[in-house]
Amino acid sequence: MNSNFMAEAIDWQHWMRRWDVQQSYHLPAREERFQIMLATVQKLCPPDCVVLDLACGPGSISQRLLAQLPNSKTIAVDYDPVLLKLGKEALGDAQGRLHWLKVDLNNPQWVDQIREVLNSMGRNSLDAVLSSTALHWLTTPRLIDVYREIAQLLRPGGLLLNADHMAFNPALPTFRRLAQQDKEQRKILLSTQNESEDFQQWWTAIESNWLTIDSSLQALFDEHNNNYEVRDRRYGKALASLHISALADAGFTEVETIWQRFDNRVMLAVRGDS
Repeated sequence: MNSNFMAEAIDWQHWMRRWDVQQSYHLPAREERFQIMLATVQKLCPPDCVVLDLACGPGSISQRLLAQLPNSKTIAVDYDPVLLKLGKEALGDAQGRLHWLKVDLNNPQWVDQIREVLNSMGRNSLDAVLSSTALHWLTTPRLIDVYREIAQLLRPGGLLLNADHMAFNPALPTFRRLAQQDKEQRKILLSTQNESEDFQQWWTAIESNWLTIDSSLQALFDEHNNNYEVRDRRYGKALASLHISALADAGFTEVETIWQRFDNRVMLAVRGDS
């Protein structure tokens, strides 16, 4: 049995659905966050907007955006080979509206890769950049640089929407305590719910299933596992105030939280005209 035939035996849609389920298991407000982000793009961007799905995983944001805005296009970028493979196989190219790209946000040259795709689309800038529960993997100095690089890719008035946990300032201990209590209560609730798999269980299951069907996919999992082993563990946990100041410094003239549950936020930043 050849590799192409074996790969076709994988139920890509099944694994896409399971990804969404386990992500929502950890983040129950995930779909609400998505809808806030998509509604913002729909209200503030043209119908034929071009959107960057930054650190896209298997393309959950792109999938929803393309369905909700039928004239839009997305560029979905990530560094994980397994999630990119899943997204490409499950979603395809949406009749030319969805472009997949492997990028490393720790390498400033990722901006050039995006520009190449934009040029192939007859565009020189993006209308919006959307990211969800991903940029916390960057160290704070690199996050600040990435915000500057995003600003370079956006048109004047373009949008950045980042959904993630962004901590309260240490001068607000009551607020920080409330956020921590909410996380702890959520962990307790999750421990009593056995009907859903968690993040690690999903990864264990998908690796076992895919490699049973097609052992040639081993290289993807080897790369995925290596990425996790060498990942800088000093990542993230930037304060919300740091996000706001870094975005302002990068050239975003309007920056504020537009959705929030304790320190779980959707932050909107609007690029200035200059």
